[in-house]
Amino acid sequence: MAFDSFTMLEKLTIQSFSSGERKIKDSLGSFEAMFNPDSYSVSYQNTYGTKTGINTTGSNAKYGFSKPERINLKLILDGNNVDTHFGILNLFRNDDVSKKVQKFLDLTREMNGDIHQPPYLIIRWGDLYFKCRLSSVNINYTQFNGSGIPLRAELDTEFIKDVETVERLKKENKNSPDLTHYRIVGTHDQLPLMCKAIYGSAQYYPWVAKANNLNDFRNLKPGQRIYFPPIEK
Repeated sequence: MAFDSFTMLEKLTIQSFSSGERKIKDSLGSFEAMFNPDSYSVSYQNTYGTKTGINTTGSNAKYGFSKPERINLKLILDGNNVDTHFGILNLFRNDDVSKKVQKFLDLTREMNGDIHQPPYLIIRWGDLYFKCRLSSVNINYTQFNGSGIPLRAELDTEFIKDVETVERLKKENKNSPDLTHYRIVGTHDQLPLMCKAIYGSAQYYPWVAKANNLNDFRNLKPGQRIYFPPIEK
């Protein structure tokens, strides 16, 4: 393989945004890994209720909910003056590691003054496209120069999946009336008929109209987003 093809290898990138919609206009910047991780792990977890009655030896595992997907990966930052990755000679100042660590924290962990919470993130690398938030990071400094300035840092990170409500509900495809629903109004949609489709009865339309502050439920506008609260039967 030609040398130029090595230099074009894609680096893992973490993009930071001030909005959960993660649009370009909301970009806060991006963090590019100095070295791609050797691996990353993905974890899934379902939660079940397992209450056992008196004088019984077991119970059915009743599904509760699925916890958000999580990704763990280790990022290496090296400031030993020379990076010989792929035989390329690059010079770094001794303070580069500290600055890179701080950049990572600024873009992923620190509270954003506009949204009063840490940023929204997208991790990109090859086929990996992961909308998330930073759950935790442990920073391990392993090498230092004579002045005590760190020359190498290992960042053990965990990111938790984060998607917009509409996107999540679309993926889950839930149709139960005891769950929250959102619908986009079509050209010929009517609120009573939408209620019948979701709740099984059109009688709930006054309640839905009130929940959405609709003064005239008869004149819904195409493209309008309607919230359908859960109901108890």
